[in-house]
Amino acid sequence: MIVAAVLVKGFGSAKQRLSAALSPEQRRDLAESGAAIALDAAGAADRVVIVAGTSEVAAWGEARGAEVLLEDAPQGQNGAGRAAIGWARQRGADGLLLLSSDLPLVTRAVVAEMLDAATAMGAPAALAAPATGRGGTNALFLAPPDAIDLHFGDDSLVKFERDARLRGVPFALFESDALALDLDEPDDLARLPRPRAG
Repeated sequence: MIVAAVLVKGFGSAKQRLSAALSPEQRRDLAESGAAIALDAAGAADRVVIVAGTSEVAAWGEARGAEVLLEDAPQGQNGAGRAAIGWARQRGADGLLLLSSDLPLVTRAVVAEMLDAATAMGAPAALAAPATGRGGTNALFLAPPDAIDLHFGDDSLVKFERDARLRGVPFALFESDALALDLDEPDDLARLPRPRAG
């Protein structure tokens, strides 16, 4: 069984680095729409869970029929990811995909493609989808779910690869435009495809 975990911090306090370009209401709407896009895309896995950083996000997920894991004391993306690892292990998952909730171009087909590539690696394995230009990681597949530790944040790709190498876990990159674009900085908004006229 493959589990996909969508990591959703919260809607009200999301996207602070976009405050120069978007109003609080716009940032909230962006965070919620991103979570909805990620939740749909995660449906390519056998089972999906939302790791919720707030009770509001938990209620939002439950209203959409999703399984929800509410963090007791949110500790960022690594804390959310570790909560997902524990959840997946308790349910006997063979692999776990950790998926960011701010990927406006991600689709179920892209996630299915990444899962196929990860499955082809066998186990143990770690497969990471790089973020555009920051050395970050927007999606990470682990088989088994605790194959390596988590290092989301600055230069996470290098840290994931180093951790995998030290543990003897095969590591690879999954290059995908749809997974590369995350909305963290005002410049990221300019990379969004513009709707065609008419």
